[in-house]
Amino acid sequence: MTSRADTPAPRPRGPKGLSLGHKVPPPSGDYQWVYLWEWPVRVMHWAAALALLVLAITGLYIGRPYFVTGGDTGSHYLMGWIRFLHFAAAAVLVATAIIRVYWLFAGNKYERWVALFPVRPRDWVNLVKQVKFYLMIHPEKAPHYLGHNPLQQLSYTAIYGLALLQVITGFALYGQSNPGGFFFDAFGWVAPLLGGMPVVRLVHHVATWGFLIFIPIHVYLATRADLLERGGTVSSIISGGRFVPAKQHFVDE
Repeated sequence: MTSRADTPAPRPRGPKGLSLGHKVPPPSGDYQWVYLWEWPVRVMHWAAALALLVLAITGLYIGRPYFVTGGDTGSHYLMGWIRFLHFAAAAVLVATAIIRVYWLFAGNKYERWVALFPVRPRDWVNLVKQVKFYLMIHPEKAPHYLGHNPLQQLSYTAIYGLALLQVITGFALYGQSNPGGFFFDAFGWVAPLLGGMPVVRLVHHVATWGFLIFIPIHVYLATRADLLERGGTVSSIISGGRFVPAKQHFVDE
């Protein structure tokens, strides 16, 4: 016979009876597989993620080297290799952007521009509900999306704009290494527009921190959707699709 002292205290519970500290119960019922992301989008996603990681590491080193090597600089050419990696990663990022822009028009309905950017009135209405969901305010009223929800649409619009800013300022800086060359002539308008090359460097550096702030938040929310909401977000960008409740209504289905 178990005494009162041996009875474990109940764990705190979150919204709608979600037990905090307990594992989420396994899903049950009828599920169906939905194909969302075609292989070019998935490849571009991971290629861009790797390129951004290399760009951040090498870019911060170029701006302020955080380690040095001994000996003559000509023998190891460390900064030269770091700059080469930076420029190569930038080329990969631009290539993924070109393919992604093409897929905004050639992809399926979850990959086209109307599904990626908040351009429809319903998405702006649902944006408020989505924000309340993440703030644990009436989470049961949150709209369900198969593709990108309105908050994701808005954040991806911002991150694409930030990437465009990085590319423009980066090419302007790259052009300084070859005065009179293609990049110098094509992006020579950037420095006068922003107020000089020191400002271009500052903008390029600050935008890097924008990515470094976005990436962990993005990874956290994607993992949260997989583990807590059973959303299959992480698995979908690997396999291309996810299982969803057969009777669940989705705004964008």
